[in-house]
Amino acid sequence: MLARVTTIQIQSGKTDEVTQFVHDSVLSAAQQQHGLGGMLILVDPAAQKGMAITMWETAANMETGEASDGYYTQQLARASQFLAAKPMREVYEVRINE
Repeated sequence: MLARVTTIQIQSGKTDEVTQFVHDSVLSAAQQQHGLGGMLILVDPAAQKGMAITMWETAANMETGEASDGYYTQQLARASQFLAAKPMREVYEVRINE
């Protein structure tokens, strides 16, 4: 299993808006993706930062969403209205998942 961690810097005063956007748009799109094993959204309103952690059964499942027409790429483009900087994406192997 793999985890994709996307860290974002949110525009000042937009943490509630981006949280609502993720709830209304990103979550439903992610849940339709084959191989998704879960999603966790973290926000630090004081620092205007957020983090999305998604778990994937295989690298192929995760990479499908990152293609130019994939859900991940589309949702990042739509979220750009809330972002103060380019998102940072990292991928990790999941070693323990309780």
